[in-house]
Amino acid sequence: MGEITVKLPDGSERALSQGASVYDLAASIGAGLAKAAIAGKIDGDLVDLSAALPDGSSVAIITEKSPEALEIIRHSTSHLMAQAVKTLFPEAKVAIGPAIETGFYYDFDVDHPFAPEDLEKIESKMQELAKANLKIERQVLSSADAVKLFKEMGESYKVELIEDLGAETVSLYRQGDFVDLCRGPHLPSTSHIKAFKLTSIAGAYWRGDEKRKMLQRVYGTAFADKKDLDAYLTRLEEAKRRDHRKLGKELDLFSFSDEVGAGFAIWHPKGAMLRTIIEDFERKEHLKRGYDIVVGPQILKTDLWQRSGHYDNYRENMYFTEVDEQSFGIKPMNCLSHMMIYKSHLRSYRDLPLRFFELGTVHRHERAGVLHGLMRVRCFTQDDAHILCTPEQLDGEIKGVLSFVRDVMGILGFEFEMELSTRPEKSIGSDEDWDRATNALLGALKDSGRPYEINEGDGAFYGPKIDIKLRDCLDRRWQCATIQCDFTLPERFDLTYIDADGEKKRPVMVHRVILGSIERFIGVLIEHFAGNFPLWLSPVQAVVLTVTDNQLMFARQVYEELRAAGIRVQLDSRNEKLGFKIREAQLQKVPYMLVIGDKEVEAGMVTPRYRDGKNLDSMKCVDFIEFIQKEVKGFH
Repeated sequence: MGEITVKLPDGSERALSQGASVYDLAASIGAGLAKAAIAGKIDGDLVDLSAALPDGSSVAIITEKSPEALEIIRHSTSHLMAQAVKTLFPEAKVAIGPAIETGFYYDFDVDHPFAPEDLEKIESKMQELAKANLKIERQVLSSADAVKLFKEMGESYKVELIEDLGAETVSLYRQGDFVDLCRGPHLPSTSHIKAFKLTSIAGAYWRGDEKRKMLQRVYGTAFADKKDLDAYLTRLEEAKRRDHRKLGKELDLFSFSDEVGAGFAIWHPKGAMLRTIIEDFERKEHLKRGYDIVVGPQILKTDLWQRSGHYDNYRENMYFTEVDEQSFGIKPMNCLSHMMIYKSHLRSYRDLPLRFFELGTVHRHERAGVLHGLMRVRCFTQDDAHILCTPEQLDGEIKGVLSFVRDVMGILGFEFEMELSTRPEKSIGSDEDWDRATNALLGALKDSGRPYEINEGDGAFYGPKIDIKLRDCLDRRWQCATIQCDFTLPERFDLTYIDADGEKKRPVMVHRVILGSIERFIGVLIEHFAGNFPLWLSPVQAVVLTVTDNQLMFARQVYEELRAAGIRVQLDSRNEKLGFKIREAQLQKVPYMLVIGDKEVEAGMVTPRYRDGKNLDSMKCVDFIEFIQKEVKGFH
């Protein structure tokens, strides 16, 4: 038998017998590594431990400590869950079960929806199967043989997937009496699955199509060890406590109503005040950076949406109406109006860049299954702007937006990550324009000095984009800011400017948001701060509390002074016990409570109490106003 040579990550080479596997390589390095190994990487591709090593390949051994391990563990755990479900509910049909960012899920077609107590049974069976140390084996079959196998098993969803793939061969994975269609890789045996938890049940249409059957989706999570799992479950409980839907109701910020329709938020006074604070902050920050505020209509003729490409590439997410026998599209984006503003005048290179900013309300037809409080709605407002500039100005404008994002996230106290999303399959524009746009964004990212990732094929249909994901206090990622570079729409709408040489040239358009959807961002803020907003963001900054009716006249005077000074204040003069009123204010997470008793009236003072229960020294009302204003200035 001949020999092969493979290269290791440290640059060294190792000779092995021809036909050697990834596991054989790990064993040749050491018994400890062989025991810890769960998979391999050959020339950058993840493979099973049993995969044969090609001569001259570069190979890495994957252990539970490797960055790639978690996805493999979670994907294998999703298969373990499917095996447990099939064992307990033989009539169930299995659909798909991928690993996701927070764990995994698997979709099942069952006669009766799963109940919460079913999760306990499934989890118990998974523990049993994991301890059985079932070997997980890869098998490659022709598609025809695989279709025959799954038809015999009654697994119609697997048959559909194989037929849609159109491949000559497919890979299957077997563990005990369970077999599944999968590309892999997977753990070598079920005993490597040690720490997992099933978390919830939801409905999901097969392949995301509302016209197809509703399946039962079981979510779970898995980690390499119990310590990491316990830490995650603790964060999950904290996330439930911070859920913006729960806090939004408790703090009386917003509501949803079946009578109004799913996905349409109704903003109550305190929620509307929170929005106003954020929107006023945004206007101020944009004006500081040379943006012009504009406003476009809610509906535009369908002809315009056809010209822009939205009709062909985005119409399933749009609403349409008819006025005077003319078709109109309700805007899902604000860019068309901004281009019409640009076209309203002859433009010179001296006019550029032009930065049009709009807090634009848009409507998008989101499927009912993906609606989620403020995080996914059908009507929302974007802090949308479009920058029209010369190609020579593009680099500076992109860097300016990145700087804007950095400044705003710094004020709000968020860390963030960046990724470049490239051309999707469904897109418009020439390869040359896409290359120019992608290179412009890539250059700005490189010059920023911050790390970034490439997200292949997830750009907008008209251009690539930089997506900026902020990290909240629970280390969750939220998509907010985005910067999209577009050479295509200026071409379609014949946008031009007169250059220094007197010739007509085509501007470049940068689509960008800083916070993104105001609704979603408020949802993130609620959960990040658990409703305990910093003073400058709090819809109510202080509440004046009377001990008895004897203090009502002075309390009203304090209330009016605070309100006149621009402090957002409420007066609670109800005939209730002081402890009850303080407790209510704390539950409403009001930063300051001003207790007014006979002592305060006699001294002409207020006694501030912070929402955590800490009491401040008594002070004159004017001093409290100065105290508040200083604290607000310190935050923003």
